[in-house]
Amino acid sequence: MHGFIFGIYPYIALSVLLIGSIARFDRDPFTWKSGSSQLLRRKQLILGSVLFHVGVLVIFVGHFFGLLTPIWLVGALGISHEAKQILAVVVGGIAGVMALAGGIILIHRRLTDPRIRATSSTMDIVILSLLLLQLCLGLLTIFISLQHLDGGEMVRFMQWAQAIFTFDANAASYTEGASILFQLHVFVGLTIFTLFPFSRLVHMLSVPVRYLWRPGYQIVRTKNRAVKHPAE
Repeated sequence: MHGFIFGIYPYIALSVLLIGSIARFDRDPFTWKSGSSQLLRRKQLILGSVLFHVGVLVIFVGHFFGLLTPIWLVGALGISHEAKQILAVVVGGIAGVMALAGGIILIHRRLTDPRIRATSSTMDIVILSLLLLQLCLGLLTIFISLQHLDGGEMVRFMQWAQAIFTFDANAASYTEGASILFQLHVFVGLTIFTLFPFSRLVHMLSVPVRYLWRPGYQIVRTKNRAVKHPAE
């Protein structure tokens, strides 16, 4: 089972994520949205959404570069594993608490307001619940990391992640003996990747980056004038 979860499941999850997202955008583009309910309990939505999205963004960037930056490059930059581990604990801890607080607000809003609940799909509840579970597991791993400030556990999963992307047949071996919390954290993360194309998370791939360099424009409203028809 360990070999499947850490050696085969990552390729299944990433394949479903990629192919499923492309297929959904191609076949059903009008479902490619977040399904906003901002007109209902707006203040709670703003607070929860800002905390959740900022926290998750910081966590995602940290995991992406933290796991996939080549170990030799980290050393070449003069960054020790100890310093990297402490940075991950501090920044990841703060971002994790922010995201968890925001997520709790969002799921409370979605489950307790009948109007919002009526517009929510089963997948909306499932994916948000999985994200909250993932955040809880991530925060719990901090206590394990504090016992390994030499960065040993972190390096173990860096080797695993990079082995997956280099198609190393022995990728699963790098995580053998790792804490069960870390293993559950990875498993839940891969499951979220698998469900990604079938949830509203796809809106993450449609970040309107082009608005950063789009030239500004001004909308001018004019009063409608009566249209004069030629005399018959």
